[in-house]
Amino acid sequence: QVQLVESGGGLVQAGGSLRLSCAASRSIFSINHMGWYRQAPGKQRELVATITSGGTTVYADSVKGRFTISRDNAKNTVYLQTNNLKPEDTAVYYCKLVAAGYVYWGQGTQVTVSS
Repeated sequence: QVQLVESGGGLVQAGGSLRLSCAASRSIFSINHMGWYRQAPGKQRELVATITSGGTTVYADSVKGRFTISRDNAKNTVYLQTNNLKPEDTAVYYCKLVAAGYVYWGQGTQVTVSS
């Protein structure tokens, strides 16, 4: 069993920045797939960014050039730096970890961007 705890969400004006954190209850050194997803009201959950154990990253087209995913294996933490936020980025952001065939999700952190 793995617990994921997200933090760093909040209310920000358009153009602002937030740094989201996802702390895992176990070592993530060997975890090949960790990522951030988001779900806006009335919409399906969608991929934002993922990162492998080797540092390979994938981003949704809508966030390329604005968001950066990173990981600190020593702290068992994955980060999402969000810059130049737009109102359409408003959503609950979830952290995801895949290990030994199991998928784990955090409880989510709310990001609200005002225009």
